[in-house]
Amino acid sequence: MMSETDVKISRRDQILQALVHMLEADPGGKITTANIAKTVGVSEAALYRHFPSKAKMFEGLIEFIEDAVFSRTSRILQDFSEAETRCEKTLTLVLTFAEKNPGMCRILAGDALAGETDRLRQRVRQFFERLETQIKQILREAELREQKVTCISMSASANLLTSLVEGRIRQYVRTEFSVKPTQYWPEQWQLVSQQILRNIG
Repeated sequence: MMSETDVKISRRDQILQALVHMLEADPGGKITTANIAKTVGVSEAALYRHFPSKAKMFEGLIEFIEDAVFSRTSRILQDFSEAETRCEKTLTLVLTFAEKNPGMCRILAGDALAGETDRLRQRVRQFFERLETQIKQILREAELREQKVTCISMSASANLLTSLVEGRIRQYVRTEFSVKPTQYWPEQWQLVSQQILRNIG
């Protein structure tokens, strides 16, 4: 028999899934709690029992994105030791996640958060800052482990790689999900990777 907790978790996930679907299905549309409640098939009062505000729903999605991406990037760091491979797999992971979750890209691109609290935009900024920090750490370890250094400063290199990913996600949203984040990525990475690291000496 399903417990009350299980029912609540299931309903919470239903609400988040409905929000993601609405973000994907109507790229320029405004999301309202009334619309979400209608999609889920509950009253707005029932909606608020799970999420006290629309901002909390967005926050729930941001937490899901963070957990999904960074739990997997941790595995990449464990499974691979070469810096170039780590960078490529980390960036490809984010692009692939974005491609498979177009509705969530509207949150990462920021357009779905227009008119929402600054706290949500700050959470998205922190997501990309965390990604950039992780890339920077990979590049730093390349110097220690592989005797390789970045061709420009380490900070500039990490920022460039993060900007590439963020730009592809924004393009995906701008084109209403027609230009996929991974389109041309293998060739682009091949070009970029040649300019990131060089051997010391």
